[in-house]
Amino acid sequence: MAEISFPLPDLGEGLIEATVLEWLVAAGDHVERNQPLVEVETAKSALELPSPQAGKVVRIHGGPGDKINVGEPLVVFEVPDNTAGIVGTVPTEEPPRRRVRLSAVPDED
Repeated sequence: MAEISFPLPDLGEGLIEATVLEWLVAAGDHVERNQPLVEVETAKSALELPSPQAGKVVRIHGGPGDKINVGEPLVVFEVPDNTAGIVGTVPTEEPPRRRVRLSAVPDED
């Protein structure tokens, strides 16, 4: 098993921190990708942050009312070694396929 840390992401517009309002998961919980993890509040709004991947929550950082700076650890996941760091698939480039549609020309009488 490998541990992967998920830092507080940049929430935009020059915001440098967020306050934890409520954790929606706890240490030991198994989460799926895009499952809401935590509700945070910035100077501009409150929002739920989704999980970037599936895995077991090992540690959460900060309790309700605590401020966390952008880039600091928010939650640590435990994932199988073969999926560590992978949150999606890499697209492959395929040559464009041309489709030609032929239609019969009506007989002119």
